[in-house]
Amino acid sequence: MSLDYTSGCVNFRDVGVFINWIVGEQCLPENKIYRGGSIDYVKDFAEIEHPQSIFNLRNGHDSIGDEIDYYHFPMSNKIEKYETSQKEVRKWLNEILQTFEDPELQYPILIHCLSGKDRTGIVVAAILKVLGIPNETIIEEYLLSEGEVKTEWINQALEGIGAPKDYFKSLDLDLIKKNILEK
Repeated sequence: MSLDYTSGCVNFRDVGVFINWIVGEQCLPENKIYRGGSIDYVKDFAEIEHPQSIFNLRNGHDSIGDEIDYYHFPMSNKIEKYETSQKEVRKWLNEILQTFEDPELQYPILIHCLSGKDRTGIVVAAILKVLGIPNETIIEEYLLSEGEVKTEWINQALEGIGAPKDYFKSLDLDLIKKNILEK
């Protein structure tokens, strides 16, 4: 089954809601970090819970107004994103997560790519790993996406990241946790 990109934002969901549901308790804030696919066919930002910041992981830019903070983190399609041990992927993930050090970052955030499963899945997995969410839970959240997703792909990404303190050694992980969990 192929995804219908003209019907809004595919694979859109609140990461906190689904992690809390999977774990069975409130461990992440809800209405803070959303994930999804292309927003090209979103007619009203109410459809995607009115994000205050958009992280676009696609190569092309989004057409949005000035009322939303916009961050663009493109990655070449020639690079295998699930191979997080690659220098290019590591640099890309560090740039994205560095944004979460900013106490002025506006929430809620929508992290998106074309389908909301591959690039978005890796970035969300990295954030969840930094927040201390167990790999099994991260995998289960990733597998909720429609389209082709495979356990071995996200396992590869998580293994490549390994210990967040080593992978993101130039970042202030405590500040990132504080900004996401307490703000």
